[in-house]
Amino acid sequence: MSVVRQNFGKTTDGKEISLYTVTNKNGAVMKVTDFGAILVSVIVPDREGRPTDVVLGFDSGEDYQLKNTPHFGATIGRNGNRIDQSSFLLNGEKVQLTPNENENNLHSGPVGYDLMMWEGREAENGVAFHRISPDGEQGFPGTFDVTVTYTLTEDNAVEIHYEGTCDRDTVANMTNHSYFNLGGHASGSVCGQLIQLNASRYTPVIDSKSIPTGEIAPVAGTPMDFREPRVIGEEIDADFEQLQMTGGYDHNFVLDKSSDGMEWMARACCRENGIYMEAFTDRPGVQFYTGNFIDGEVGKEGTVYAKRQGFCLESQYFPNSVNDPNFAHPFLKAGEKYDTRTMYRFSVR
Repeated sequence: MSVVRQNFGKTTDGKEISLYTVTNKNGAVMKVTDFGAILVSVIVPDREGRPTDVVLGFDSGEDYQLKNTPHFGATIGRNGNRIDQSSFLLNGEKVQLTPNENENNLHSGPVGYDLMMWEGREAENGVAFHRISPDGEQGFPGTFDVTVTYTLTEDNAVEIHYEGTCDRDTVANMTNHSYFNLGGHASGSVCGQLIQLNASRYTPVIDSKSIPTGEIAPVAGTPMDFREPRVIGEEIDADFEQLQMTGGYDHNFVLDKSSDGMEWMARACCRENGIYMEAFTDRPGVQFYTGNFIDGEVGKEGTVYAKRQGFCLESQYFPNSVNDPNFAHPFLKAGEKYDTRTMYRFSVR
């Protein structure tokens, strides 16, 4: 296993941005950057042995700072997904965040963790990124000491480990917003790829603002049913209200888990090149998003990314769980350790 650090540009205020390249004995490659603790590339062999970069992204740190509206590869924190009215009660006191999607808060606001510099260091088989998020940053209470560690295993898995502690009660619901395209980042739409979700239920949303209704609904008999492997685009444009409101899949699926430990959340495959991905998490939900709002961003190697050119599998507590008594909550007690893992493992079929 080798880890190589190189220059990846500068921030607008002159800070050096680094790119870390991790390579395992199989020749699989993971690239991450200390700007935003972002996953830049995952390069794995297809069934013919051709190296294939299966995540969307950019060629420079500057582009991640200035152009990353879709959150390609982003570490999202302190809270992933949406908070209704950008506020919630914590210990009886109102916490007000900055709205950045109509009146709601998405991915912690206009300046999330993916737009901040992190301190990077080489870790065992990977890279650890650390930062101290001060009390009141993004509106969240408490000083949050947080580390995100990316590991590339010898069996071609990328593991993301989130750890942190806070000196006050706060919210901790971090995730990764990588867009996967198992045909390769430049191969066009993912609608022909297969996916299976370990979920017999999902959380319907009220309207196009994507705040859950609070209901936990069965997927059976609906286009939301991915309990068996299915082509992503088979019913993506169906006359089904939930899909019409969000322009495709952008929903939280309730994982069928038997424990609080790591269990599989999704499996996906590109039939053309044989690349197969299994995803695992210890979180209760996963946001399956089909890149409905990718809109001509110029990414790696000059690739123009189009609508539905990647899909996200964002492990999480449910959206707006800070406000919904029906959902497991993402509150972290002062002094307690936040500790969660998500893994994406690649092979060929």
